[in-house]
Amino acid sequence: MSSAQVFRWHKAFKDGREGVEDKQRAGRPPTPRTENSVARVEAVLDRDRRLNVRLIAEEVGLPKTDVYRIITEDMHMRKICAKLVPKNLYDVWEFLAQNNITTLPHPPYGLDLASCDFFLFPKLKTHLKIHHFGTVENV
Repeated sequence: MSSAQVFRWHKAFKDGREGVEDKQRAGRPPTPRTENSVARVEAVLDRDRRLNVRLIAEEVGLPKTDVYRIITEDMHMRKICAKLVPKNLYDVWEFLAQNNITTLPHPPYGLDLASCDFFLFPKLKTHLKIHHFGTVENV
């Protein structure tokens, strides 16, 4: 703490100040995150998961920061590829199973791929773009 700040505090206590709490300031009061506001954000996201935080905030009538906190902390979601999805991977697998979306089994992290192998992917993609695999077995 600077000496100027120490002198300010000394003068304030000498003039009769007894506490160290901040004085009440004018400004916007905090918006509480209630169950009702969380339910409204969930309802908007159930309709369209591609909305961004600003559009959700406008529709619900809450500040963007509160909507962001509701989505990330209360609903445990995050944005992936312009779509809000659950952070928990089990929820994702459950969603895919409910909607009959087929997935290819693969290891979460391929130890056999070195960073020097990544230059091959664009070359592989150009050759595979012209092929259409009808089923998972054909892949």
